[in-house]
Amino acid sequence: MFIPVNEPLLGAEELANVTTAVKTGWISSEGKFVKQFEDEFAGYIGVKYGVAVCNGTAALHLALATLGIGKGDEVIVPAFTMIASVYAIIYCGATPVLVDADPETWCMDVSQIEKKITRKTKAIMPVHIYGHPVDMDPLLEIAKKHKLIIVEDAAEIHGGEYKGRKAGGLGEIGCFSFYANKIITTGEGGMLVTNDQDIYEKAKILRNMAFSEGKRYIHYEIGFNYRMTNLQAAVGLGQLHQVKKLLEIKIRNAHSYNEKLKHIPGITLPVQKPWAKNVYWMYSILIEKDFGLPAGQVQAKLKEMGVDTRALFVPMHQQPVLLKMGLFSREKYPVSEELSQKGFYLPSGTALTEEQIEVVCQSLAQIKKQH
Repeated sequence: MFIPVNEPLLGAEELANVTTAVKTGWISSEGKFVKQFEDEFAGYIGVKYGVAVCNGTAALHLALATLGIGKGDEVIVPAFTMIASVYAIIYCGATPVLVDADPETWCMDVSQIEKKITRKTKAIMPVHIYGHPVDMDPLLEIAKKHKLIIVEDAAEIHGGEYKGRKAGGLGEIGCFSFYANKIITTGEGGMLVTNDQDIYEKAKILRNMAFSEGKRYIHYEIGFNYRMTNLQAAVGLGQLHQVKKLLEIKIRNAHSYNEKLKHIPGITLPVQKPWAKNVYWMYSILIEKDFGLPAGQVQAKLKEMGVDTRALFVPMHQQPVLLKMGLFSREKYPVSEELSQKGFYLPSGTALTEEQIEVVCQSLAQIKKQH
């Protein structure tokens, strides 16, 4: 038996919606499911507007472009994140400025942000890592004090909450990914959400090649082909309608992992702060020295035993492509480095069964016993 690191749970409504789109011929970006998905997803997050796009990276780039962020500007972003966060900043010609991770939540360490603010800083991009939110209240206070914009990278936290409010709806803009391994998936896809009507209207224009309203093939600014298809939105709408079930599965599986792994020495389990609802997008662990083997070797042994895993993010200051650009070459972020060296995530898909979780945990216990 091979246990994949992720397998999505797709239902009857997703199939019915896609069938409708195909039968009616509305398979591109003009079909009814796109607008319906935008409106319902924005409502779910607790904001007014949604702009569906082709992927999560496009959502981040569109957000920054809509805000007019460009050359000479700086955006503060965590060192421990998926590289798409930094790519979006670079696409705009702006400069990413890094802060280290919080050792408990693995999200950006908010206490380090103010010392990184300069006259060039225009925005802060908190990334809610692996389903746990950033500590947002002090971050929002910093942004207000320095007149900065918050663009949340909420790709990994569908349904996660900070003090009872949905992550992704706390800053000026929230950006989501609907890649196949996300809690809500459209295969590929993303969305920008906001309460600001001006941001919403501008984002809609830029998403669609910046066609002018007066004459379609007249363009007054650079736009992007970032549209979501009706087929993708058809799947996303069905997924959204079962999001409560999907979140229950994620949280139940995380609790099961917690119970089965807490007695194995040398494994650090994910946390949930009192102010947070962690949705455990990917159930991630750290392998400490007293486990007996480094994380990479544990992963290799699990693979031999039929259990798939993925390493945690490699920090931005260690990315060859960014170093080649002259970024971060003299910078050190020790918490991010430690997380990357020690961590990986276990099978975490919404189709994961209790029996598979048992096999994963027994495999880890066996490896520990041997070493």
